[in-house]
Amino acid sequence: MTDQAPHSDSISSHSVVVRGKAAPRGAYPHVKAVGDLIWVSGTSSRRADNTFDGVDVAADGTKTLDVAAQTRAVIANVRDLLATQDCGLTHLVQVTCYLVDMTDFAAYNAAYAEFFDHTGPTRTTVAVRALPHPDLLIEIQAVAHRQATDRSAS
Repeated sequence: MTDQAPHSDSISSHSVVVRGKAAPRGAYPHVKAVGDLIWVSGTSSRRADNTFDGVDVAADGTKTLDVAAQTRAVIANVRDLLATQDCGLTHLVQVTCYLVDMTDFAAYNAAYAEFFDHTGPTRTTVAVRALPHPDLLIEIQAVAHRQATDRSAS
């Protein structure tokens, strides 16, 4: 679904909620594009069926949360959202990563490095008290530019 708002200038703008992805939990789009800039709303490892990558539930009901698996899934979700704008991870110019626990930094950082190196997007990582679901360890928001590319991601 795409909604376009009228603008008084010549720069095109549109917002997209992507079918087949986890529905936003509020009044916001997955992606907002203005000209050649693309913003990806905060994205988690949540699947369309409201389950999460990186969450294993044992037979006794205990949960194991894996920040590396969640990081990989979040980046894959960001890649899927960018694809709706004919972009990929190579078009990212900036990401902000939110971690619930900074003791997860090393595992998150290693998983992140599977996708990006020092030529990739700029990055800020901050600790937050909580995310919208107690099973989430990480959320990422991102900015891409249609003309930007690097050699570190695909």
